[in-house]
Amino acid sequence: MKTFKFTIIAILYFGISVMASGQAITKFNAEVDAFLKNYVLNGKVDYKRLKNNFQDVEKLYNSIATLKINDLSKNETKALYINAYNIIVIRQITEYFPLKSAIDKNGFFDKVKHNVGGEMLTLDQIEKGKVIIPFQDPRVHFAFSCAAASCPELADFAYTANNLEAQLNERTTNAVNNPDFTKVQPNNNLVEISKIFKWYERDFKMESNDALSYINKYRTNKIPENYKVEFYEYDWSLNIQ
Repeated sequence: MKTFKFTIIAILYFGISVMASGQAITKFNAEVDAFLKNYVLNGKVDYKRLKNNFQDVEKLYNSIATLKINDLSKNETKALYINAYNIIVIRQITEYFPLKSAIDKNGFFDKVKHNVGGEMLTLDQIEKGKVIIPFQDPRVHFAFSCAAASCPELADFAYTANNLEAQLNERTTNAVNNPDFTKVQPNNNLVEISKIFKWYERDFKMESNDALSYINKYRTNKIPENYKVEFYEYDWSLNIQ
């Protein structure tokens, strides 16, 4: 009987814990959504205004440490890490602002660690170790924003489990159809594409034979297969309004 009572109590406690965790994630996502809608326009961040209201991003940044991640579903986990990554990037840029680029700050992506759900992680560890490798979904490359002009446009909304599939499709479609991101030159039978497709070639080849085939999956106007493909230089200057 005691064992039975203990089991019931444990189940109830687990259920309450999971519910509380879900509520915390929902609240965090809602706050991220409101924050991005306030400070992001056309993929660019109003760092000047945010610098004067640093508490707006600092509050979100601190709340990332308190989130319980172990009990989340796959989509909840994927969405959370993407949101956390983007908020951490914005927070770090704002803290060091004014600066010309994230890579001007030593260790910005691969040395400085942040508390994410009680685990100390670099931005690279969040991006690769928590999302890219476990989920093997090339679309996430268009959801992360590294605060650079050549990054896919930062969304002005938070990613959520219920909307994640549509959101990732939308960001991928937005990127490959953006003439500043996918530079098609019909007169030269040439297309210049982001080095993201070079750096993460293996990810895109999981779903397509090559970068151009992957891009055409989401392109409104398909790029002819006989076009030459080149990679343009990555512009690390800040994605500032």
